[in-house]
Amino acid sequence: MLRKVQRSFQKMTSVLNQESSNSVLGQTGGNEIPADGTGVIQLDPWLGPFKDALRSRYSHAQKWIKTINDTEGGLDKFSRGTEKFGFVVHENGDVTYREWAPNALRAYLIGDFNGWNRDATPMTRGDFGVWEVTLPAKDGQLGIPHNSKVKISMVIPTSHARIERVPAWITRVTQDLKFSPVFDGVFWHPPQHERYHFKHPRPPKPQSARIYEAHVGISSPETRITTYKEFTHNVLSHIKNLGYNVIQLMAVMEHAYYASFGYQVNSFFAASSRFGTPEDLKELIDTAHGMGITVLLDMVQSHASKNTEDGLNEFDGTDHLYFHDGGKGRHELWDSRLFNYGHHEVLRFLLSNLRFWMDEYQFDGFRFDGVTSMLYTHHGIGTGFSGGYHEYFGPNVDEDGVVYLMLANEMLHNIYPNCITIAEDVSGMPALCLKLSLGGIGFDYRLAMAIPDLYIKWLKEKQDAEWDMGALCFTLTNRRHGEKTIAYAESHDQALVGDKSLMMWLCDKELYTNMSKLTEMTPVIERGLSLHKMIRLITHGLGGEGYLNFEGNEFGHPEWLDFPREGNNNSYWYARRQFNLMDDELLRYKFLNDFDGKMQWTEEKYGWLHSEQAYVSLKNEVDKVIVFERAGLLWIFNFHPTQSYTDYRVGVQQAGTYQIVIDTDEPDFGGFGRNAKGTRFFTTPFEWNGRKNFIQVYLPTRTAIVLALESTL
Repeated sequence: MLRKVQRSFQKMTSVLNQESSNSVLGQTGGNEIPADGTGVIQLDPWLGPFKDALRSRYSHAQKWIKTINDTEGGLDKFSRGTEKFGFVVHENGDVTYREWAPNALRAYLIGDFNGWNRDATPMTRGDFGVWEVTLPAKDGQLGIPHNSKVKISMVIPTSHARIERVPAWITRVTQDLKFSPVFDGVFWHPPQHERYHFKHPRPPKPQSARIYEAHVGISSPETRITTYKEFTHNVLSHIKNLGYNVIQLMAVMEHAYYASFGYQVNSFFAASSRFGTPEDLKELIDTAHGMGITVLLDMVQSHASKNTEDGLNEFDGTDHLYFHDGGKGRHELWDSRLFNYGHHEVLRFLLSNLRFWMDEYQFDGFRFDGVTSMLYTHHGIGTGFSGGYHEYFGPNVDEDGVVYLMLANEMLHNIYPNCITIAEDVSGMPALCLKLSLGGIGFDYRLAMAIPDLYIKWLKEKQDAEWDMGALCFTLTNRRHGEKTIAYAESHDQALVGDKSLMMWLCDKELYTNMSKLTEMTPVIERGLSLHKMIRLITHGLGGEGYLNFEGNEFGHPEWLDFPREGNNNSYWYARRQFNLMDDELLRYKFLNDFDGKMQWTEEKYGWLHSEQAYVSLKNEVDKVIVFERAGLLWIFNFHPTQSYTDYRVGVQQAGTYQIVIDTDEPDFGGFGRNAKGTRFFTTPFEWNGRKNFIQVYLPTRTAIVLALESTL
């Protein structure tokens, strides 16, 4: 009875959230629910004691929208900052450059165009410390030549010294490590015949998000940086063939230090030049769209590089232009700067940044990195979240950060109705993925960050026989119902040096000696192949409303990820993905790759990710068996390291004849084929494990099967 009540409540939550507007100015799904930010209490009564805090952030967001409406003409115009700031090219070829630098006494534009004469092109100061200058066209040519280097030079009041910076809104920066690690600002405005013109519309918003997390630079077996064009020609087809329908691109926003994995951004509007030109990136995204694949950008607005010469730090000579001043503006662990989300011009910069990537490059949405840091004044440093609701409200919450994320979702979802936003938050903040009109923060999905931690912990610390089936099911289903979750067994975090991928934990050194089909199938390799498939399958089926895989892990990539840095003699040996292993017919990596594709395409057919949460009917600690139903499919897992079971009885609600649609033990996936293809399973109308019927199956050790009604095949 309790389960029926819970499922009914979950369904009501989902419907109410779907029917509510994702706007703090919009309507809630139920007329009786007040539009004051407390609607989320209807979905989670435990939020009741915090209604004042909910109202506060809701009214705070409304006040910002009113201010922006009154002073800027609305969020739409406000988020078009690139039409005013940075370099704006007029139809006649004139180029106007504007920059916000209120501390500067004088400002000058310098570059190749004026021979780097520091006094030749003075700028004029306007309201609010915005400087500007217009370079007139000459003989039909742009006032500044395309692909030429530029900087802003400023005189600051403290010492009347000159400081020179890369423009904050620059859309192209380049780096030549032979001369300096500092990036150069580049004016990018190619002639029409050199520009990439999009050919394909954005694909429809996927019902089920099957996400392939990728980093362009590591997308080759070769020990070098891979390009956008190579990714387009070589990797997109692999992703499509596997059945993923969303790509999440990492490290695109330009970052000074390659080994930062893209998380120390210095130029927020510039696509990384390490991988090619802006036009190459546009081609990548457009080609993916032509394949029906949605493309998300890993968006880093939680912090910024502390670089001064080619970053935002101390841009106009002060440490508080875009950031908080003093210690409040510094992230101790990340050694980076923290934005002041309560400042008008900072909001313009960040919201326009989101808008730019959507408009200029046709991205379909964002995975927001480091959301925990944005939500709390302690930024998650030294804080273990217990799940107590008091942790999500009060003085530890950065209301400016919360409200910025509300405004970002307001702008994105109203201008781009099919936009997808994903929050990386380790704290479990309630209502993060509920609609804004209800008092939520407006994200579409959150990442299930506890799941990979569980797998790594168990592989490090437990014997297989000690795995707790109840704890596994709890971790996979312990999410805020009505708030969509992206589940994953491992992401880029688990691939980094200092940790190991799941396949490395499972097989260790035997990955180098026994992954060839010409060698014996050792117990270690057999276990590794089996658990790699089972972990992914149960995560996919039980863990959320979306699924994510990091590039290469689909085939059990054998090595960690480590970017070239001083500590490894600047080697690219580990900064690559060895797709050649997957393509080699004599290696067992192909089995894992093909199984991954089987999961994705079966989900495409049955749609369990956008179905109601699974009903778990069995968690047997002795047998190490888990059984659940989702999307009309029956999922059966035998995690026992040594025991197989014949005629194992499992409950199932819907009567009929079933067949296997996924079998981890299939020979094509490196198994032993102990369940014959085409075997038919007939239900018996006898209640078992709380289900109306049962069937009997053969469960070999360390295998899983997914059954479907014969009529659906």
